Order: sequence, then structure tokens, then C-alpha cells
Amino acid sequence: MNLGNIARGAATRIAIESRYAVTLVRAAGPQAVLSANPVQYIDVLKAIHAHGIEGAATAGAKAMNPRGIAVIDDEGSLSFADLHVNSEALAAALHRLGVDSEASVGILCRNHRAFFEIFFAAGKLGSRTLLLNTDFSGPQLADVCTRERITALICDVEFADRLDNLDATVQVVIADSSKATAKGRPTVRQLVRDGAGSTAPKPKRAQRVVLLTSGTTGTPKGAPRDIDITLAAPGGFLSKVPLRAGRNVLIAAPLFHAWGLSTSMLAFGMGNTVVISRSMRPQRILDALEAHRIDTLITLPILLSRLLTIGADEIRARDLAALRVVALSGSALSAGLAAQAMDLLGDIVYNLYGSTEVAFVAIATPEDLRAAPGTVGRPPFGTTIRILDTDDAQVSTGVPGRIFVRSSLQFGGYTDGANKTISDGFMSTGDVGHLDADGRLFVEGRDDDMIVSGGENVFPMEIEELLTGHPDIVEVAVIGIPDEEFGARLRAYVVGDGELDGDAVKAFVRKNLARYKVPRDVVFVDELPRNPAGKVVKRLLPEPR
Repeated sequence: MNLGNIARGAATRIAIESRYAVTLVRAAGPQAVLSANPVQYIDVLKAIHAHGIEGAATAGAKAMNPRGIAVIDDEGSLSFADLHVNSEALAAALHRLGVDSEASVGILCRNHRAFFEIFFAAGKLGSRTLLLNTDFSGPQLADVCTRERITALICDVEFADRLDNLDATVQVVIADSSKATAKGRPTVRQLVRDGAGSTAPKPKRAQRVVLLTSGTTGTPKGAPRDIDITLAAPGGFLSKVPLRAGRNVLIAAPLFHAWGLSTSMLAFGMGNTVVISRSMRPQRILDALEAHRIDTLITLPILLSRLLTIGADEIRARDLAALRVVALSGSALSAGLAAQAMDLLGDIVYNLYGSTEVAFVAIATPEDLRAAPGTVGRPPFGTTIRILDTDDAQVSTGVPGRIFVRSSLQFGGYTDGANKTISDGFMSTGDVGHLDADGRLFVEGRDDDMIVSGGENVFPMEIEELLTGHPDIVEVAVIGIPDEEFGARLRAYVVGDGELDGDAVKAFVRKNLARYKVPRDVVFVDELPRNPAGKVVKRLLPEPR
């Protein structure tokens, strides 16, 4: 053991965490930090002693901002104090049902207050917490629950018809029961009443959160996350995105997805009010932006695109003066969509590139998006990017290669024992891209999406990016299909908005890209199949008739 190396490593960690802390204080407002009553900090320390770091989240929020509104959803508002009381009562009731730090809790919910009550209750119990995709079929839900050893599943009543294949040992609790019967199963509201005034014992270990990969190419994998005592996640985010304390933040992204969960937790931690809704229809989003004077919109590129289809005149007619930040992640943001949004809303668009496994890789500011259309930005503080060739050697600036990243936020491997490729401590994102002379990252496509057509390497994303810039194309997906002559040929699925035919699509690509990148087939569809995170699920694209 080299004590010198250990000391240097500790000093580096302290320096990095200190810089993150300064970033957090700046975002929260120095006055708010310095003016807090010392009794509040004592209450937070008591909560940590009683519940552990993770379980103390709601108690800490209650102590610092007891009258503040934590959540506004379709039912109305919920204070930080009530969020703490409800989650504490729920934890106590679940503990009586046998849920503890050795248990695994699955959450299958839309965006509403009970999601947070359940999540924080699981934190107080130290339970392994699995966030389940609301698009799961019954058999897929059963498979994931078996693989991940779920002992208690808490779900919305609308998903009750998907529970038939569950193992009989799984304890089912209905998160909401206002619209339909729970068929004799306990509900969250009942458990909150049953546990009122009680407190679950301090957990033996910290909560572990298991996020699921997006599953665009097959069965999603579980990516566990231990909640470490580090400021890397909020500090890295806030080093690029100017989220501020005491504002209203609209989360128009699924809470079970890493993007929706992480940003809502950050918003809570800064004393913001989180605005959510079961419905993420464009008109509902626009109404909420105006009605709640939203400061920050957290959403997906596909939902931003749909929001803009409402029309510039109607959007400009709304009072959106409070809106300062539109932060996007979950899928690729086209240069055209970024420019259109900023032309209409102002230069307030931020794009985050990352994944469940590696967390934030790069963040593009409005300045980046204007200066280098199509970029995903630069890495936040504490993150390093390398572009490697097939021999794991770094490539030159501007040369495409495999994207690898190193940070303190990398996951430790999938729940099935598999892991991402690692090179010298850097983890593969699974994407191919390049860095420009200013250190900005450009993603060219998935490593496994590369199509070899006639001996030429083609990445669909380049063609998709081009075609989404066509005035008569709403969205597009490009895939490779087997071809006897070329090995593979390109097929483009196009959602059009006007009088457009296949020849015009091909001519547009031929005019702007190399001939071998022109799709041989063009199929027009009404919409592209997407998962709840907004990513196109190409394996579900239909065969042409």
C-alpha cells in the first residue's frame, strides 16, 4: 500500500468535492445558506441519525423548508412536511408487511405524488429499489421481477391486469385507487393511514436504486446505483445548467427513467417545487408552463418537438416570462430542433448526453448549440472523455472513434453480472463520435448500429440528422436490412408533413451526403415506435406493405 498515493488521491477528492460544494452554494444562493437557522441543521443531523443519509432526505427538506410546496400534481399540492410525514408512515406500514433493508421494492407508477412517497419510504427502509418501465407487458414485468428478486411491487391500478404472471410470493400494493378498485389489495393511502405516527427502525444499510436500461434492442438490464456521499451528480449538472433554488420545476419526463428521477431529486434538494402530471401531452405541458410560472422545464427531445407543433403564434401568446431553462436528455437532440426551440423560446436550451450506466458525459449549453450545431457539448467538471480506436488507442481531434468516459458516477456493472467495456478506467458509452478543436463532443451513432453497405461504413444518425432538417419531414429512423448485392442496404422510415415522396427524400440525401449514404428504400409511416424515454425502438419498425 502506497500511503503517498492514498494521500494524493484523498487530497484530489477533497479538492473536487470542494469545487462541487461551491457550485451548489452558488446555485442555492449564499444568503439562503448563511441565513438558515442553526436549529434547522440540528434537525437535519437528527434525521440522518434516525434514518441514514438516504432516508433523511424528506426530513431534511421538512426541517429546512417546512411550509414549502414539494409537489404539484394532478391532485393539487403537497408540502415538504406532508411528503415527509406520508413517506415515514408508509415506511412504517411496509416494514410491518416485511419490507426491510434486505427486501427489493419495485415501483411501477406514472408521474404523481405517490411515486415520491414510495421512493422516499424505500429510502427510509434501506430497501433495494427498482424503477420499472410503465410500458412493460405482463410477461416482461414478471420476468424482470423474478430476475431482480422483487419482494414487494407497488403499482398504479391501471397496471393491475399485468400482474397475472407474477410469483405468488410478491406482495402487491396499489399506488392509486381513486379511479378503480384495488381488488382487495392494500393501497398506499391505506398504508399511510395505518402507519401514521409510527417510524420504521433505522435501516441496516443504505438504499440501492436499480435503474433499467432503455431496452431499445431487447430486454432491459438492471443497472444498480449505490447512493454515495458525493456532490458529483448535482455539482456536475449545476456546473453547466443554471438551475436555481426556490423555483418551480416542471418534470415532463418519466420518473422511472434516470433523467426524470435524478433531476427531480436535485430539484427537491434545492428546495424547488416539482410539478408533474400523469399526462405529458403538449397542450398540458404548455398550460403548466404558464399556470405555474415554470422556471425550468426538464423534458425529452421528442416532447419538445411535439410542444413546438402547437405553433409559434400560440406559444408566443402565452406568458412564459419565468422560463429560464429547458433541459433535455434521453435521446438525440437534432440541430434543427435545438435551433427552432431557441429561436422561439430564447437561448435557454441545454442538452445532456449520457446513459444509465455512465451518468452525465457531456452537456451542451445554448452557446455550444449555436456555435456548433449538432454537438452534445463538453464534459462537466469531474468528467473526462476519450475517443479510442479499435486497439484502445486515442485518436486525433476530429477523427471518429468509440466514446469512453471516466467519472465518479460510473455504475459497477449490471445485475446479471455483465458490465460495459472498460479501458484504463474509462467506460464505454457504446457510441461512436469525435471531439472538435474546442473539446466539444459529437455523437455519430451507436457502435453496434454501424451498417456496412458495399464495403462502406454508414452510421444512421448522420442521415437521420440531415433528414430531420428537411422542412417536410417531422422525424425519421434509418436502419440497415440484408441485401444480396451490397451486404446491407439502407431503409428510411419517414414521418412526413406535406407532399413528399421517396424520390424527393433520396434526392435530398444525395445532394448533401455521399452516394452510398442514400437510402435505397423509403417507407412513410404515421409515427415512429418509441419507448417512454423518447428513444426510437427500431426493432418495432413495421415491414413495408
